[in-house]
Amino acid sequence: MRALVFDSTYDHYRGVIASIALFDGLVQKGDKIMSSYTKKVYEVNEVGILRPDQYPVEQLCAGQVGYLVAGMKDVKEAQIGDTLYLQKHPVEPLAGFKPAKPMVFAGMYPIDQSEYTNLRKAVEKLTLNDSSVTVHRDSSPALGAGWRLGFLGLLHMEVFNQRLEQEYNASVILTAPTVPYKAVLQLSSKLIKEYGEEEITILNPCHFPDRNQVKEYLEPVVIGTILSPDDYIGKIISLCKNRRGIQKNMVYIDEQRVMMQYQFPLNEIVVDFYDSLKSLSSGYASFDYEDAGYQAADLIKMDIYLNGKCVEELTMVVHREKAYFSGKAIAERLKETIPQQLFEIAIQAAIGGKVIARETIKAVRKNVLAKCYGGDITRKMKLLKRQAEGKKRMRKIGNVEIPKDAFINILKRQKDK
Repeated sequence: MRALVFDSTYDHYRGVIASIALFDGLVQKGDKIMSSYTKKVYEVNEVGILRPDQYPVEQLCAGQVGYLVAGMKDVKEAQIGDTLYLQKHPVEPLAGFKPAKPMVFAGMYPIDQSEYTNLRKAVEKLTLNDSSVTVHRDSSPALGAGWRLGFLGLLHMEVFNQRLEQEYNASVILTAPTVPYKAVLQLSSKLIKEYGEEEITILNPCHFPDRNQVKEYLEPVVIGTILSPDDYIGKIISLCKNRRGIQKNMVYIDEQRVMMQYQFPLNEIVVDFYDSLKSLSSGYASFDYEDAGYQAADLIKMDIYLNGKCVEELTMVVHREKAYFSGKAIAERLKETIPQQLFEIAIQAAIGGKVIARETIKAVRKNVLAKCYGGDITRKMKLLKRQAEGKKRMRKIGNVEIPKDAFINILKRQKDK
């Protein structure tokens, strides 16, 4: 018996229900089956066909498509593409199976820490039906306890966030999406003792190690395939160059359509490359990518400060060539996103101790001279001085709150020219 798992759902009473396509042999209630991926053994409790509702039958034969209930407790045990077989009769697994690999990571925190328990339950329930989301406990000095979640892409992340809000009424703060970087540590580095290995994976930009402890940084790369009408070739090539793309191939499928293959750093396409591509091509271009390993890159950590306080959620890893432009663009977008306060707000992008970009949000001012009609200038100066002192005092104690939808909005680039 050889069966391919092509879908799975979770039922609170029966556990995981795996949808299967049977290629060889037959399966019936009471059979002991094994998974090629997890190597776990299960006893079949029920088999059936879909009509489209579930209809139990005595057995499924080769060529049939149906469902199988075998006491699996978690959808991660029924991986899509996995091969199931009888325990006593091992077979060669069906070709082409690869476990889902998260490509985008983001921090998720409750707006109020008192909601942590409710949010944890909501995340657990959502991941019951979505085995491709990875969850790791995390904490931030600014945001408190939360999670570092791994998603297949940015759309997957946005859908997960919307489902949390709509189905569980949970309000969360999602930090800037990042990709997993690697660092090859120097043999003398103290971090080798801490991590126990020379090559480490960095999921959170806040934990990005200093240059003096690292031999080289590695960033994930992908091979992207773009299909488009040939009218838009020039614009698309410019867009790919701006995103550090390296052209690998370009062929005409027919007289009007062209297929281009580029190697991209994953960080360059993860946020809004697809949106830009659709805008440039009037919606006609399509894009797909697959993992292509890691390559060495000149990477640095960029911090964002509001009135001298580092905003951990906006810390990011950027390529050295693009650091100034990224910092300037994010500072400008933060200026547009954060509402005016009663005190002046300084927005700074910094690398190490060096500030590379700055924007200032002016304070909301009351016209204290409105009641002065003429008169001595010293009276006006006294009023203005008193107001300036009050603003200065307020700036020391005032806190700046970033709107929760700002974290993705500020990363959206301006239209690529």
